[in-house]
Amino acid sequence: MAENQPLLGSNCGEVMCERETTDQRKSETSSRVVSLDIFRGLCVFLMMLVDYGGSVFPSIAHSPWNGVHLADFVMPFFLFVVGVSLAIVNKIALDRTGATLKVVIRTLKLFILGIFLQGGYLHGITGLTYGVDIERIRWMGILQRIAVGYIVAALCEVWLPCQGMKGVVLFRNYIRQWCIIFVLCAIHCGVLYGLYVPDWQFSVSQSTGSTTYEVKCSVRGDLGPACNSAGMIDRYILGINHLYAKPVYRNMKECNGSNSDRVSASMPSWCHAAFDPEGILSSLTAAATSIIGLQYGHILVHFQDHKGRLYSWSILSFSLLVVGVFLDFIGVPLNKSLYTISYMLVTSAASGITFCLLYLLVDIYGWRRLMFVLEWMGKHSLSIFILITSNIAVILLQGFYWRDPQNNIVGWVVTQFVHK
Repeated sequence: MAENQPLLGSNCGEVMCERETTDQRKSETSSRVVSLDIFRGLCVFLMMLVDYGGSVFPSIAHSPWNGVHLADFVMPFFLFVVGVSLAIVNKIALDRTGATLKVVIRTLKLFILGIFLQGGYLHGITGLTYGVDIERIRWMGILQRIAVGYIVAALCEVWLPCQGMKGVVLFRNYIRQWCIIFVLCAIHCGVLYGLYVPDWQFSVSQSTGSTTYEVKCSVRGDLGPACNSAGMIDRYILGINHLYAKPVYRNMKECNGSNSDRVSASMPSWCHAAFDPEGILSSLTAAATSIIGLQYGHILVHFQDHKGRLYSWSILSFSLLVVGVFLDFIGVPLNKSLYTISYMLVTSAASGITFCLLYLLVDIYGWRRLMFVLEWMGKHSLSIFILITSNIAVILLQGFYWRDPQNNIVGWVVTQFVHK
């Protein structure tokens, strides 16, 4: 077993938010939380697994609509890790304006990178061309959602720091950040259930011409794929041509499981429509996940012993789980595409429980060597995401072919194992 010493200490005395000395800061920031690196690496590994294995094993791919599969935990895991990392890296900001500027710049870099990787500029592992029509570029995506979670959680940490109340629990010291979580959830719930969705039309361009479809709605509070308010907001603000063109709900039986460019004309009209699972409304509760991760990071920083950390994390995780399951029981479905409150709570709880287990195995029992691959992946997560998960390495590899551009190793693998 590893030595029972905290990885990050907080010598703040009775007032937990008292500023540390310069030497203490250097000592704390020089220590890495190994379990957090491994958790980040696990996120990257799971993303690779579900992206490349989901077509072979549909049970691990994204749930078509309500419910959760393995793939539906990946994004919340990433957002959770963002929050935990912020609590460790960001100390009390003496220059809040300067800190805010740094946060905004980092967010813009991540957002722009996401547009390049997932905006349609790259044409996938079977496409030998590149480039995107600006009128059809996808504005939202995985990195863009992480950027939103990052900026919201970071600004909470900069402008709503610990209040420094003596003799009170950690929850009370960060009550303003919990209020932000509540406000985000309230706005999400109010808009999702309260906004009226009228009938709507859209056009789909095909080789034979353009076809116009009409979707009958005229409802309020519908959480189905056709008439939810989240999709309506994205269509009005972003434009339907800028949404994800192959929504996962095409795997539903109503759409005959046709998650491809070709959708039968006999299917419901909404099966032909684009829908973005990383849309505007769902980004509110996604950002709440990062703020929840921030609270786990506060526990890591402020508690001195392993037992106190694990106890606090466990209480918080199971509390979130109970509330999330209860909401699902009373009719708020677990839905990743809409990022419902029940889904946010359950996946945040799963993130916390996973982090507890990794912390126990790695930082307490010392099983670090057994997970060195995940640790390495966690330290290079963005590079791996760009090269592997976003298919950059695969696209470069298929540039080497035998006589015909289609005769390359990537095309052979796809033909033999994916489209077989």
